[in-house]
Amino acid sequence: MKIINVPFRSAKSIATMICFLTINAMLFAQNKGEQKILDSFKNKKVVVYKTVDDVALEMTIFYPDSSKLQQKNPWMLHVHGGGWAGGSQYNILKKSFLGTLKSLVDNGVVCATIEYRKAKGDTNAYDAVVDAKDAARFLLEHANTYKLDTERYGIWGGSAGGHLSLVTALGDNADFKGNPELLKYQPKFKCVVSYFPFTSCLNPDLRPGSIFEDETLFVRLLGAPLNEKPELARLLSPTELLKENSPPILLLHGDKDSILPIINSTYMMEVAEEKHADVELLTIKNAEHSFNGANISPSISELNDYATRFILSHLKQ
Repeated sequence: MKIINVPFRSAKSIATMICFLTINAMLFAQNKGEQKILDSFKNKKVVVYKTVDDVALEMTIFYPDSSKLQQKNPWMLHVHGGGWAGGSQYNILKKSFLGTLKSLVDNGVVCATIEYRKAKGDTNAYDAVVDAKDAARFLLEHANTYKLDTERYGIWGGSAGGHLSLVTALGDNADFKGNPELLKYQPKFKCVVSYFPFTSCLNPDLRPGSIFEDETLFVRLLGAPLNEKPELARLLSPTELLKENSPPILLLHGDKDSILPIINSTYMMEVAEEKHADVELLTIKNAEHSFNGANISPSISELNDYATRFILSHLKQ
């Protein structure tokens, strides 16, 4: 069942929405494995949280069983990866996150995973952060409808989504204004879990051996070469946004990652120590990007459990 919460004001908008829903259904049909996992979650709903240029942005909300559902439940917002230009909200069903998703729902935590504008054409990673902020604002506005606590909530994601999660949580709300009707809601996340993230546009030491080595990817991330967007580069650098009073952060990173090397996370740890911020790093030995690899340690199930415990420790107090 689709719950459409944003009004459409034109025939063009309605046609766009019908087309969108049709395409969405086709995409589901093309991925039977993903659909099977989705079907295993019996309590979920799809909500349109925002429209931009007549394009509807959805989130899928996963609920605990009715026996565990309270009037106000803690919640986690998931931001997917995919190089800022790809991926989907259902990346949450991948091995890096699925065990944690199941455990959180089993422990009474509502989980929402979102679509956002991809870094293509006239949009960039800044727009994705605005969308993630607006998703949180939307959930705060409709907290009663979706049975959500307005104080106990966090954010998580991997790769590009790990970076976007960090910026969404650490960036000043005033720097990422979106839907004017939602601006009175000021997200303040209780915790962040970021898997194999990119952490700084400004530190050149992070680039060798990574997807940013020749700097061309900055055009996607920023919408222009790095030297043309210094202020935006700062706004999209989690290490620059980190403060002593930032929410607790858990980083998980494979020591064999060649896409976004672990120096991204170790550097953030160094910055956290300088700023006296609450950041910890779980290093996954023998793990490549997305925790691929043989004999990784801790295992997928163990790191999923670790992330679950971290989240619950901050949301279930």
